[in-house]
Amino acid sequence: MSSMRWASLLAPARLNDKPAGSEREVGRSPFHKDFDRIVFSGSFRRLGRKTQVHPLTENDHIHTRLTHSLEVGCVGRSLGMMVAEGLASRLPAHVTPADIGVIVQAACLAHDIGNPPFGHAGEYAIRDWFSRTLASQPALFDGLSEQEVQDLLTYEGNAQGFRVVTQVEYNQFRGGMRLTLPTLGAMMKYPWTVTQAGRSGKFSAYQSERTLLESVAEQLGLLKRDDDVWCRHPLAYLVEAADDICYALLDLEDGLEMEILSFDEVADVLISIAGTIPEDYLRMKEEGASRRRQIAVLRGAAMERAVNEVARAFIDHEASLLGGALESDLLELCHPDLHWGVSQAKQIARERIFRNPRKAKLEIGAYTTLGILLEAFIGAAHELHTTGKSSFKHERVLALIGENTPLPSWSLYASYRRMLDFIGGMTDHYAVDLAQEMGGRLKGD
Repeated sequence: MSSMRWASLLAPARLNDKPAGSEREVGRSPFHKDFDRIVFSGSFRRLGRKTQVHPLTENDHIHTRLTHSLEVGCVGRSLGMMVAEGLASRLPAHVTPADIGVIVQAACLAHDIGNPPFGHAGEYAIRDWFSRTLASQPALFDGLSEQEVQDLLTYEGNAQGFRVVTQVEYNQFRGGMRLTLPTLGAMMKYPWTVTQAGRSGKFSAYQSERTLLESVAEQLGLLKRDDDVWCRHPLAYLVEAADDICYALLDLEDGLEMEILSFDEVADVLISIAGTIPEDYLRMKEEGASRRRQIAVLRGAAMERAVNEVARAFIDHEASLLGGALESDLLELCHPDLHWGVSQAKQIARERIFRNPRKAKLEIGAYTTLGILLEAFIGAAHELHTTGKSSFKHERVLALIGENTPLPSWSLYASYRRMLDFIGGMTDHYAVDLAQEMGGRLKGD
């Protein structure tokens, strides 16, 4: 049976850049450079004003995409280092546990970098707008291939994130961030295109980045399963686990902070995941410490156990991971009560937090906001492509994009993608403000 090799999976070559080699600068490896490039990017910075779960909240304790990504990165770094220490004898000599930790951490930081304003509600709003427009204005799709149409009907934050780091940010359409191949591999949770997305609509590369996906997969030595489909990089399982752990635990904290959930139900789930009641928690209860501090202690204990169990599961199933044969996520391979606790946390979030009336009202507003923006920008791109010129209104719309305005000679698909780069990169607040101004609600200076 064929198997992936750590030597290829961890080779420090960069996409569309000169080989990085194995030489290390004082204090950092090529993988640490990946981390720095992501942290200093505008796309990453804008996550600070993008929805994690609760749109446009004024509560400073509620997570944004930025705080979520930072916390996922911390968990991912711990997982990577623990796994590397456990597999030290089987990893390339030039790769240290700190390197594996920062590869996973960097991939965690970038895992949501392609999410549009309003989080997953924004994804659904964009998908819905294109679906309705295909039915009502099919001329807007004339000349697009079937795969290109499917890309537009299935706006996917993971695929947009791959586009951001390989195309849009820094060296535009000349390698993007020029990250190392291991970091790119670790961030690709779904290494296939929309043709294989299935009912979930999950994939990691649009048609515009199809050749880049193929290049990354081949250079890393990912096993090919079908046309445009590869198995995951093993470290992608650690990124997924870090994301799931943070989602499960921190969504509960947000629910408690917004008074959607009670203290006792959140504490019970965290204790189940931790597997024990921490002594510090009992002491804090006696001393009358704030509920935030009590929950923080329980969350820390739950995270510590989850990280230890996931790292152990990865090491135990290394052969399956390298063989591309692991069909479950790593949390499913952990102790039953830990897996139950994480599943219970997700169920509570789905039933209580995601269906909260305030959240529902704001997400309806997100549909309206993104509909206004899509009508303006996609309409402007279509007119420019089909007529070679722009009306006054569309000329002003395109002026907002500046140097990234598409040319009449571009394909319609490339023009639409550039519009979606702009809209997808917006923060929640900027999207709302711009849509309101386009609707006639002018504010001035």
